[in-house]
Amino acid sequence: MSEEKYKYLLSEHDLPRQWYNVNADMPVDPAPVLNPKTKEPVTPDFLSVLFPMSLIMQEVSTDRYIDIPEEVREIYKLWRPTPLIRAHRLEKLLDTPAHIYYKNEGASISGSHKTNTAVAQAFYNKADGTKALTTETGAGQWGSALAMACNFFDMDLEVYMVKVSYEQKPYRRIIMQSYGADVYASPTDRTIYGQQLLAENPDNPGSLGIAISEAVEVAASSGGAKKYSLGSVLNHVLLHQSVIGEESLKQMDLADEYPDVVIGCVGGGSNFGGIAFPFLRENLKNGKSTRLVAVEPRATPTLTKGVYAFDYGDTAKMAPIVKMYTLGHDFVPAPIHAGGLRYHGMSPQICALYDAGYIDAVAVPQPETFQAAIQFAQTEGIIPAPESAHAIRAAIDEALDAKAKSEPRVILFNLSGHGLLDLSAYDSYLQGHLIDDTLDISPEQIKENLPEVEMG
Repeated sequence: MSEEKYKYLLSEHDLPRQWYNVNADMPVDPAPVLNPKTKEPVTPDFLSVLFPMSLIMQEVSTDRYIDIPEEVREIYKLWRPTPLIRAHRLEKLLDTPAHIYYKNEGASISGSHKTNTAVAQAFYNKADGTKALTTETGAGQWGSALAMACNFFDMDLEVYMVKVSYEQKPYRRIIMQSYGADVYASPTDRTIYGQQLLAENPDNPGSLGIAISEAVEVAASSGGAKKYSLGSVLNHVLLHQSVIGEESLKQMDLADEYPDVVIGCVGGGSNFGGIAFPFLRENLKNGKSTRLVAVEPRATPTLTKGVYAFDYGDTAKMAPIVKMYTLGHDFVPAPIHAGGLRYHGMSPQICALYDAGYIDAVAVPQPETFQAAIQFAQTEGIIPAPESAHAIRAAIDEALDAKAKSEPRVILFNLSGHGLLDLSAYDSYLQGHLIDDTLDISPEQIKENLPEVEMG
C-alpha cells in the first residue's frame, strides 16, 4: 500500500508578498457606495471619519496586487503559511471517490482567519496616527483577532459583542480582555442607539447590524480620537484575506491536483472571498472552471433568500448604503450558534458576482451542520467553529454527490476557525436541543424598510 500524503506545507519563503484585489478583474461592477444621509456616492472625507486614508485607498483601488508591508508579513510568519490538509479519513468514512482538502485557518494565533486582516488594519491605523479603535463582533473571532492585533501595535480597543454571543461564548470575551480590550454586550447603554433599543426591549438579543451601529456611533462621535474597524464585507478586508487562496493555489500544485469546487461559509464574506477570489481570477484569466460555493445558515439566508438592493450596512442607518443581497437592515436573526454568520447583508463584490452567476450559494440547516462538524471531528480530529461547519456540510454533500454519480471530484474548503471555545454549541447539539431555525421571509417583507435610492 502506497503511503498517503496528508499535509501540504509551505515555508516562510512561500508567504505571499502581495494581496490580490478582485476589483481589478471584476467582470461586473458593484454599484457605488452611498452616503447614508445624502444617498449620494461617498467621498473620502466622509469615509475618513471612520477609516484611515490608507485603508480608504485600498477600498477603492483597482490595482490587481497590493504589497503586504514587511511589518505585517513578519507577524504573519507567527502562523502563516497555514497547512493544506487532505481529509483521507473523512473520505474513507463517506466512501467517496472525491478528494477532500481543507485549508486550516484555525491554525492562526487567534484561532481563525480573522487575524489576516486584523493585523493589517491595526498596522495601517497605527501608521496613520490612530490611537484607538472600535469594532463589533459576533461569535468573538473577529474581536479576539483585533484585540490581539491592537495589543501588538499598542492601541486601545472597544468591542461591541452581540449580546447572545456574549452570553454563549464567555471565553472569547475573556480572550479579548486578556489582550487589553474593553468588551460590551450589544445593545448597550453606552450609545444613544443602544439606549433606544433597550428602552424598546430590555431583552434584545442583539445582531451584527446593531453592534456595528454602536461601534460606528462611538467612532463617529469621538471627534477623531477613535476609528472604526470592520472584520468583513468591505473590499480592503477581503483583499487582506486573499493570502488564504494564494497559498492554497501553491499547495494544490504540490498535491498535483486542482479543485473542481472551492467552498467557504459566508456571513459578511471575508473567509469565502479570501479563499475563492484567487481561484475566481484563475477562472477569469486562465481558463479554469472551478465552481465557487458560498454556504450560509438557513436562519440567515442572505444570498439565497435576500433581495438584491441598496441597504444600510447597519441597523441605525449610520453606516454607508451599499447594493447587496440583504434581509433588511432591521433584521434580527435567530440566536443560532454560528454568531459570525448572523449578518443581514453581504460583501458587495460577492453579491455582484452571485447575481451575475459567477459564484453559487447554498443554505444549510443548523442540526445537519453540526452533524457534519461531528463527522469531521471524529475523523480528522479537529473541532471546527460552528461557522466553518457550514463549509464542511457543503463539502460532505459534494462528496456524497460525487459518490452517487460515481465520478471523481476535487473539493477544497476553508476551515476558517477552530471551535474549542464553542463547546456550548456542541453540547446543545449533543443534548438534542438544536432546532432548525429556517427563516420564513418574503421579498415583500424585506423591501418594506429598504431605503429609496434613485441611481442616474
